[in-house]
Amino acid sequence: MEKMGVTQFDGAYDGARVLLTGHTGFKGSWLAIWLKQLGARVTGLSLPQLDEPNHWTGLRDCAVDLRGDVRDADAVTDAMAQARPDIVFHLAAQTLVRQSYGAPLDSWSTNVMGTANVLDACRRTPGVRAVVVVTTDKVYANREWHWGYRENDILGGHDPYSASKAACEILVESYRKSFWQAGAPVLLASARAGNVIGGGDWAPDRLVPDLVRAVQSNQPLEIRSPTSTRPWQHVLDCLSGYLMLGQQLLAGNATFADSWNFGPAAQDNRSVAQLLGMLNGYWPQLQWAARPPSPALHEAGLLLLDCAKAHNVLGWRPTLALPDALSMTADWYRHHHATGQSLSLEQLRRYVEMAAAIGNAWARS
Repeated sequence: MEKMGVTQFDGAYDGARVLLTGHTGFKGSWLAIWLKQLGARVTGLSLPQLDEPNHWTGLRDCAVDLRGDVRDADAVTDAMAQARPDIVFHLAAQTLVRQSYGAPLDSWSTNVMGTANVLDACRRTPGVRAVVVVTTDKVYANREWHWGYRENDILGGHDPYSASKAACEILVESYRKSFWQAGAPVLLASARAGNVIGGGDWAPDRLVPDLVRAVQSNQPLEIRSPTSTRPWQHVLDCLSGYLMLGQQLLAGNATFADSWNFGPAAQDNRSVAQLLGMLNGYWPQLQWAARPPSPALHEAGLLLLDCAKAHNVLGWRPTLALPDALSMTADWYRHHHATGQSLSLEQLRRYVEMAAAIGNAWARS
């Protein structure tokens, strides 16, 4: 199927039935747009309440919009029955480190039992062929190493968010081994991505959204940990990995029913201060000041990913270098600040064209 003048993912999603949990979130809403463009029939399941502003509310007709909590097994079962999916992308989660300190049971119940409800509903739903569970790069027992973590490194987590996501990975492995061994009808994979940036993220206590809110209030943002280093990548690069992974699972390739890292090129691992300095070049109004971090709340100072497996086995590569990712992010927020309108579809089109131009495996002109 050709969309935007480019054949994407060999047409794997054209006409596919997709259940997308967390479709109103930052990543989920971008994935809903993309799947719609690919010709998929998308059903989304997310919490009833939405904070405003919200990326999802500016979109149109991307998915059947169901509301419910993944911690409610009946709500998940009902969504599965309505969607009758070929593939499930499970993105619904409690995603914020600092929030997990304030309400740890929300993180544990959503990230572990919510995922268990989704996997068990998949187990009991005929027709499901593929499941991609999205976790995080923070699932690793972080030793503050100066090299990237690989998929077979030890899982762990200090804060409740990281630990609950590591537990989610163990849960995924348990379901794969207990119910979906060789020859099973369902192929299950997990995806661990680095720090994701891009337009449409309005979550509290995340760097770029907090910075945008500071600009809107004409106040400098106080930065907790300017020296902390993270693997920064644009949301569309991250999602291209998820979609490539889903493509292989839908094709029945059991080799890909495993865990996968998706992160940027090594040179795009930057400190918070470096990232802010680069972003300021695209949006000079951004202002910030450093303040001491809270000693009561642990956050890793150094986190790097090794993505050799995704590069060499899956054939995935990022399309955007960090300067391009920052430029697109700044353009999205500046445009929204000036007009109240979203640039998401236009940026998706541009991204697909860029991927085809550099010969990325999933995009062919």
